Amino acid sequence: MSPDEILPLFSGPDGAYHFARWRRPIAPVVFGVSDETLGVIRGAIAAVAGLAGHPLAETDPEQGANLMIFFFRDWAELLALPDLGALVPGLPDLVGRLQAEGADQYRYFRFEADGAIRACFAFLRMQGPLAEQAADALALRLAVQVVLLWSDAALRDRAPLARAEGVVVLRPEMAALIRAAYDPVLPTVTHDPSHALRLAARITAAGGRDSC
Repeated sequence: MSPDEILPLFSGPDGAYHFARWRRPIAPVVFGVSDETLGVIRGAIAAVAGLAGHPLAETDPEQGANLMIFFFRDWAELLALPDLGALVPGLPDLVGRLQAEGADQYRYFRFEADGAIRACFAFLRMQGPLAEQAADALALRLAVQVVLLWSDAALRDRAPLARAEGVVVLRPEMAALIRAAYDPVLPTVTHDPSHALRLAARITAAGGRDSC
């Protein structure tokens, strides 16, 4: 991937570059799925975290879980979840907006003092096209969505997944980007667009051969 391809993946509508990744180990918990689907989701998160070389944990010492994933049928269900409003500020207004937009998913991130990802709450309303997706594709895409702070349009304009011999896989260029993004030499948080040059250089050096 070239720097020009990477820049929009971490740039807002105003063109400002904002890159952030996790620093602390990711401690996921999933609500609203069967045990079988839970295994698929956990497996996808483990695969993407392993690709990045980033650790997973059973618990976060301060938060318990820091990646909370909710599957449900209607946005209004979120309002009945105890304590969720304390974790996601303005939850009633958010639910109203997502209902009005007909949204099927939403991610809310919390950050460390320096801007690194501290926690992520991922919400998936299992209706319509989202409910028709195969569990493996849904899980792998979700794992990609939460591993970095992408721009709003990043994964909408550039599909991260492909099928190889009937198996859902992460596109090699996206896998290489995630691995490069977690290079310990690179910053955990940056607003400097030259960071895209450094990512591109590492992808080129690795030959873009990563997969997941």
